[in-house]
Amino acid sequence: MQANPLWAGQDRFFIGCNYWASHAGTAMWSDWRPDVVERDLKLLADEGLEVLRVFPLWPDFQPISTVYEGHGHAAGVRFGERRLPDDELGRAGVSREAMDKFRQFADLAGQRGLKLIVGLVTGWMSGRLFVPPALEGRNVLTDPLAIQWQVRFVRGFVRAMADHPAIVAWDLGNECNAMAPVSTAKEAYVWTAALSGAVKSADPGRPLVSGMHGLSPAGNWRMQDQGELTDILTTHPYPYWTPYVDYDPITTIRPQLHATSETLYYAQLGGKPCFAEEIGTMGPMVSGEAEAAAFLRGSMLSLWAHGCHGLLWWCSFDQTLLAHAPYDSNACEGELGLVTEQGRVKPALREMGRLRRQIGALPDLPPRRTEAVCILNTSQEHWPVAFGAFILAKQAGFDLVYRFEDQPLPEAKLYLLPCLSGTKGIPKQRWQELLERVRAGADLYLSMDDGYFLSFEETTGLQVSARGRRVGEAVVTLPPTDEDVHGTVLRLASPFKWTVRTTSAEVLAAEEDGNPVFTVSNYGQGRIYFLSLPLELDLVRRPGVCGDPETFPYWRMYRTISGRARSDRAIRGTPPLVGVTEHDAEDGGRIAVLVHYADRPATFDLDLSEGWTFEECLYGEVRRAAAPPVCSLGANDGAVIRLRRR
Repeated sequence: MQANPLWAGQDRFFIGCNYWASHAGTAMWSDWRPDVVERDLKLLADEGLEVLRVFPLWPDFQPISTVYEGHGHAAGVRFGERRLPDDELGRAGVSREAMDKFRQFADLAGQRGLKLIVGLVTGWMSGRLFVPPALEGRNVLTDPLAIQWQVRFVRGFVRAMADHPAIVAWDLGNECNAMAPVSTAKEAYVWTAALSGAVKSADPGRPLVSGMHGLSPAGNWRMQDQGELTDILTTHPYPYWTPYVDYDPITTIRPQLHATSETLYYAQLGGKPCFAEEIGTMGPMVSGEAEAAAFLRGSMLSLWAHGCHGLLWWCSFDQTLLAHAPYDSNACEGELGLVTEQGRVKPALREMGRLRRQIGALPDLPPRRTEAVCILNTSQEHWPVAFGAFILAKQAGFDLVYRFEDQPLPEAKLYLLPCLSGTKGIPKQRWQELLERVRAGADLYLSMDDGYFLSFEETTGLQVSARGRRVGEAVVTLPPTDEDVHGTVLRLASPFKWTVRTTSAEVLAAEEDGNPVFTVSNYGQGRIYFLSLPLELDLVRRPGVCGDPETFPYWRMYRTISGRARSDRAIRGTPPLVGVTEHDAEDGGRIAVLVHYADRPATFDLDLSEGWTFEECLYGEVRRAAAPPVCSLGANDGAVIRLRRR
């Protein structure tokens, strides 16, 4: 595993939670009770948590208000009626009383061995905006005065606390991109750059965490820009809130793979390490406590297997008894904790601690092997395309990395251009580079939404005779395979129909009228697979499809396109709800992590490629005496095994 970005030189997977005091929630600083906080921290540390993300509520720590003269002219900024003190904190508008409380808090955390990620500009929290009185009514992300005072606040706070050993990283703030609208990516960039510079000037030694959510490779808040300006990216992968993820129950493959896929998506397009900074189920209206623990277990194993560094649950304590906003007006914020107000530890916290101890006892996990690069293009709906490709790859038995169309491409055996959209296609330079890779022996797969690319007949071995809006679904027959001797009929949604004729392509699947939709053609030493349907979008947009791969075997197309890319895998295949990562060990063997993304147990033969043999099971259950070995995985659980060459 790559070195943990929070602990340089270490590769530990960390666990923790987002913390508000059990008695007060967001009012913990105005209702400061160190005895309650100390009790909270002891409980969390005793359960095995290592990291807390904590929040100096912005108006509590920078309680500035504006004094006005006649005709509404601003006459200056004060602490209520008091002038700002003439010292460093005062000139930054920072309350010394609040800072004293925060230092006491950091001392208490350090005494329990807890590390802190400090969310600096906590202006958005649980559906409510918290802003100092002097800045109310302003767009705090674009208004020059608001940015000026944020820079002062951040610089003053960081300088005051930079000496504290419990603080492991600074965070720009909690989902600051939700505090106000921005019109362009440039405005988002300027705000981020201003605050990033303030943090780095005050403490260049600690990493700076983005703290953002809802990023896009082509929107106003881009993971590429956050990656340029911060050191660590973050995802907040709640199935309930993320598009296309809440279609299935949380213990099924779609929400179980969500955190992993989104975290890799951010890291690989943003070019910086990324971790799941907030994760949770959104409480008992979504699942029971046992299911929440199962969701945590599967998500955590998957994140660890894919090198995603760590996770923080939202949040530490339930907050059903609080009478202030947002808790008195936002019902879903009340029961999200790992612990009840009465101090009962929920199964998710126990499972988090248990699994962290199990992982900590295992050998260091080298980086996973990857076979494919998934390239996203400008015009498409990026997240569902990326997510659909990731799910299908896991079900088909290979691993991918993400790149945007304007980013350099790593060497790979297989390149994916899923759901190509728009008349621009992808940049000509990148397209020509891809074709050179294919000529040299790589394989390329393209699926179509309504996109264009150059040299259609030359690359696909097809000619388009007609294109038109589709009426109804495409009914596609997949040919028989060893896994499906009768073949399969799929019904796929697609806005357009390309009627094509073959010139040199081999037809792999056709519609009811015989029109080819899935083909392959030779191109130099490689092959080009073409699918005239938006397979990845269709998978993600349909509830229930991901978790029932036998009824809806979309993944078999990915098995077809990845045959050569998977040839170096030690594990030849698993059931489609069991994902596998393979990691090269120093002794020439491999460590394989198998994660069962389903809410029922699974037992299957371990199908090893020629030249590989099972050595030992490090976690989970594999019966070695059987020939072949038999793997038994619990619901939303996994196994870690060591393989060696014969």
